Amino acid sequence: MGFLAACARQGRVLLIAGLVAGIGVGLSAPALAEAMRVLIAPMVVGLLFLAVLRLGVEGVRAGLQGLRAALAVTLVLQLGLPLVAALSFLALGWGGPVALGVVLMLSAAPITGSPNLAILSGGDPVPALRQLVLGTALLPLTVIPVFALMPAFGSPAEVGLVVLRLLVFIALAGGLALVLRGRGLVPGHTGALQAMDGLAALLLAVVVVALMSAVGPGLVAGGTVWAVLGLVLVVNFGLQIGAALWVRSRGAGTAAPALGIVAGNRNIALFLSVLPVALVEELLLFIGLYQIPMYLTPLVMARFYRWLGT
Repeated sequence: MGFLAACARQGRVLLIAGLVAGIGVGLSAPALAEAMRVLIAPMVVGLLFLAVLRLGVEGVRAGLQGLRAALAVTLVLQLGLPLVAALSFLALGWGGPVALGVVLMLSAAPITGSPNLAILSGGDPVPALRQLVLGTALLPLTVIPVFALMPAFGSPAEVGLVVLRLLVFIALAGGLALVLRGRGLVPGHTGALQAMDGLAALLLAVVVVALMSAVGPGLVAGGTVWAVLGLVLVVNFGLQIGAALWVRSRGAGTAAPALGIVAGNRNIALFLSVLPVALVEELLLFIGLYQIPMYLTPLVMARFYRWLGT
């Protein structure tokens, strides 16, 4: 418990260490990095389980308060933006891994660590919690029209199967966590919550090593990889800045950091547990590169979010 509590306190350091280790392992031990890819799907589902376990029944209920505004945000982020992107790419005839990666990222729910990122960035975690709960719950529905537009995601039957599998994973992970907390089988005292946070930090550090397996060799090889890295930095931080400034202009300044964070940091890795293996291989480099701005958010964006609160 003491070790996990220490991991929770050093969560920001673990995130950066995971990024560095992921690039290093990809360069120095590519066979190990590739072997770790099989761990991605179960660890991502495990992170979802830990997030709901951390929230508990009361936390989920609190996250579902103020549903009308949160629903509008979810529909804009997970349905409106990816549909606009998908239609734009189709009109331009772009269907490669980068285009698919952008659409997939925009379709995803906020990352499970969104409330923690909000705290680390100086914001209120409650709006991030609300969007996390609602976005994850609605994800199997919001992805249907987006996936149907992109031929690379498969036929309507294949899209339906992906959505069904996604729904099963979310229901099993979230349902089991709520049962364990609801029946008191997992305590909710401070020490237990710190242990959950520490275990989540460890899983995040390990999963990013597996996700970054293709990044190190790609960055060394150069070429378009650096351009893609620039694109994901612009997309992530651009979404955060744009969403936060818009929320502040609407008079909800206290919610701006949290909503900026959920706009730019999406749980794209969750799709790796349900998409076809061949498509996952194509998207892995983009997904790995997208982890960089996600894990750097507390360092890069904290000053901007503090400025929003002044």
